[in-house]
Amino acid sequence: QEDEAAARRAEMAPYAVTAELFAKAKPDAFFMHCLPAHPGEEVEQAVLDNPRSIIFDQAENRLHVQKAIMAMLVAS
Repeated sequence: QEDEAAARRAEMAPYAVTAELFAKAKPDAFFMHCLPAHPGEEVEQAVLDNPRSIIFDQAENRLHVQKAIMAMLVAS
């Protein structure tokens, strides 16, 4: 299983959001992630710490969507 996970990480490495990549985004772009993030794998810590990172706001949005889905299912 560890070999499989390592292979998957290697396959996905070119798609990671790096500070260099994020610097190429428009100045009004934000980085969003619904968390949990895996720093050093899918995104660099520098991107998560960037002032244009709104990861906690995005994670909160996910929470509210999950609550709405639960309410809808319970009401059905």
